[in-house]
Amino acid sequence: HLLLFLLFVGPFNCFASYSRATELFYSLNEGLPAGVFIGSLARDLRLPTPGGQRLAASQPPLSFTLASRGLGGQYVQLDNRSGELHTSAVEIDREALCVESSEATVFEETDAVSSSSPSSESCLLLLDVLVLPQEYFRLVKVKIAIRDVNDNAPRFPVPHIRLSVPENAPVNTRLAIEHPALDPDVGTNGVQTYRLRDNYGVFTLDVEENESGERTPYLIVMGALDRETREEYVTVIIAEDGGTPPLMGSATLTIGISDINDNCPQFSDSQLNVTLYGNSSLGTHVATVHAVDTDLGSNAQVTYSYSQKVPQSSRDLFCLDESTGTITLSSKVDGDTPRLHRLIILGNGPGCIPAVITVLVTVIKVMMRPPEVVPRFIANEVEGVVYLKELEPINTPIAFFTIKDPDEKYKVNCYLDGDGPFRLSPYKPYNNEYLLETTKPLDYETQQLYEISVVAWNSEGFHVNKIIKVQVLDDNDNSPVFSQQLIELSIEENNVPNAFLTKLHATDADSGERGQVSYFLGPDAPSYFSLDKTTGVLTVSTQLDREEKEKYRYTVKAVDSGFPPRESIATVTITVLDKNDNSPRFINKDFSFFVPENFPGFGEIGVISVTDADAGKNGWVALSVLNGSDIFVIDTGKGVLRAKVSLDREQQSSYILWIEAVDGGDPALSSTAKITVLLLDINDNPPLVLFPQSNMSYLLVLPSTLPGSPITEVYAVDKDTGMNAVIAYSIIGRRGPRPESFRIDPKTGNITLEESLMRNDYGLYRLLVKVSDHGYPEPLHSTVMVNLFVNDTVSNESYIESLLRKEPDISIEEKQPQISIEPTHKKMESASCMPTLVALSIISLGSIALVTGMGIYICLSKGKKHHRADENLEVQIPLNGRINLHMLEKKPVEISNI
Repeated sequence: HLLLFLLFVGPFNCFASYSRATELFYSLNEGLPAGVFIGSLARDLRLPTPGGQRLAASQPPLSFTLASRGLGGQYVQLDNRSGELHTSAVEIDREALCVESSEATVFEETDAVSSSSPSSESCLLLLDVLVLPQEYFRLVKVKIAIRDVNDNAPRFPVPHIRLSVPENAPVNTRLAIEHPALDPDVGTNGVQTYRLRDNYGVFTLDVEENESGERTPYLIVMGALDRETREEYVTVIIAEDGGTPPLMGSATLTIGISDINDNCPQFSDSQLNVTLYGNSSLGTHVATVHAVDTDLGSNAQVTYSYSQKVPQSSRDLFCLDESTGTITLSSKVDGDTPRLHRLIILGNGPGCIPAVITVLVTVIKVMMRPPEVVPRFIANEVEGVVYLKELEPINTPIAFFTIKDPDEKYKVNCYLDGDGPFRLSPYKPYNNEYLLETTKPLDYETQQLYEISVVAWNSEGFHVNKIIKVQVLDDNDNSPVFSQQLIELSIEENNVPNAFLTKLHATDADSGERGQVSYFLGPDAPSYFSLDKTTGVLTVSTQLDREEKEKYRYTVKAVDSGFPPRESIATVTITVLDKNDNSPRFINKDFSFFVPENFPGFGEIGVISVTDADAGKNGWVALSVLNGSDIFVIDTGKGVLRAKVSLDREQQSSYILWIEAVDGGDPALSSTAKITVLLLDINDNPPLVLFPQSNMSYLLVLPSTLPGSPITEVYAVDKDTGMNAVIAYSIIGRRGPRPESFRIDPKTGNITLEESLMRNDYGLYRLLVKVSDHGYPEPLHSTVMVNLFVNDTVSNESYIESLLRKEPDISIEEKQPQISIEPTHKKMESASCMPTLVALSIISLGSIALVTGMGIYICLSKGKKHHRADENLEVQIPLNGRINLHMLEKKPVEISNI
């Protein structure tokens, strides 16, 4: 029954496994390198893993497989055994992924599955993962939210934005800028603010955000505008995102001021007087009136008309061109024609009160015909205006003029009236032919229009004027000119990126495109300087460091738009001003100075070198001693360390000081250094004898003392160090029955008995011991008197003390102790031992028995003496009081080689 039950339930379990599906959500930043851990599918699905829950031995291991290797699969690496997801070598670019990929999508609110779902701005990478074997089979929907990072700067779609503002726009007028900056990043990494580099005091920017989150910049008018004063403003609009650090983009913004009809026509004169001869032919030019309207376009169009006060007879006689204001003779003058005509002409502008000018025409009746002037133009002429290029050479012909008398009765002469570089001369060999030509080159920049008259008169005094206008055409003969050839600038170091330096200005006297100037950096300019081609705004894109470079010098060019283009060069010098951004810097963090002790007060111990990379007051450095100021002082100007008092090594062998360096900036910056002053020992202390304690002390020496036995010692110490503290002992004076019987070890100061003592050797021995160090250049020494009393006992101490109080008569031996000499008991002086040996040899040869008996007797006597000496030793060895030589404190002397 159990088997049947299992067979029945098993298929349903498999079906349940196949029906399981799960969604997992992960998130990571875009632009991460390969191998960054995203998540573990096995852990998040709570599946057994080799490191966690144990799989049954019969179960195959888990396997994780991507269902398809689509676009999403190239960005991740899936471990088939552990189920861990990592980034692949293909870098994830959120902006490219969410725009170009069909497998990546923006997760909207309607797609929400759980509270851990990505936000509405997330970009999702979708993966399908199959989990095997069948016992754990499931299809896992993996959604990876790609978080945005600020890796894109705002960018305007066009480099130049043009905006038109009417000149009568009121204050606070808002105008939308049609080309806002674009930033592929989202959220705060997108465009947040806009600003103008130069608002000219009349503009500002505001930003409006619509329901979809798009930000549109608006230009706001903050002051009155007048097109006739300034018709265009050129600035730079800057868009900045909200990233950290923020990124910026810019475009040139040109604000054109559109014209409105706020000006009316005006005549320069109120009245014009003209004379007309009665024999003038039809179409003769009488006068031309001209009114000026400073507006533009249709607002500046002026038409001319007669006032209603002008009688019809005058209207019929004189024709007025309503467009040009030219008055010509339209009918023949006869005897009935009035001699004076008052022509009131109106200059009409749209929406304006007409301007008025009066033309008084005086008609002079003549009985003869005036001379005739017939022009034949050689140069280009249109409607009485001759056009000449400014680069035309001298003697350029303009026109031929034929002068003649219609009645052929009178002689006719002519001349040229008017200013200008022109000449009218007879053209031989023809009569009445005249040539008009130039006398020097024309210059458009000096004068563009000349008006001259060819005047003909006959012998009866009749004059005829032929007016000619010469228009000079501009050529690209002028290079741009900088307002300054040397542009000196300054900027503080550590400036903000894209800092404004100056606005270059160059002018070109040529007209039209030939006078339009563009600006360029010279080849010697560093790459981090930028110059706007149109506006001439010079900026620096990076922070400048005065300590790295203080002066910049390079050229800039101004180039016009003529053909061929002409250019000029100016030099820009930039001085980077210092800021207190560098602390004083010691050459070493630790200084060590070696000074001999007893160095005189305020002597120079050493020089502490400190520098500050800043300049001026910021680079001034003041030094002070933070500790030990009661002993040491430092010279701020030179950095010389001095001690106020003489230093004694025996009191203190070294000093550790902390020196602070403070600059003169505001706020001031500082740094510290450690100073170690080591005192070198000099030989200023003689050895100090600790034992014996007095020259009046004495020691009992028994006659039975064996040669080579230590008797006593001289113990001395020296407060100095090194060789100055190495002590040598020597006996420089002796007095006694046989004073050479005692010897002192030059190293240890131990005094030993050199020879056996005889009966006649009893008595007081006085040894003058010199204790000398090895100091340089002059060793120091001390002396002590060692008193030895050779006797069996001390029976009369007062007698011994009286002997000690007497001044000893001791001759000084000038011998220098030799520490390296081996102990003298190895080389016994034979002079003191030889008589005894000879006597003993003779006695031994005389009687062996006698010698043997004497030896036995001497041995017995010595035993008794040693016994008595042992009994009295406690009293005899101390000289003045009970002193245990072994209990004296002996401090080891360190010898160091500094």
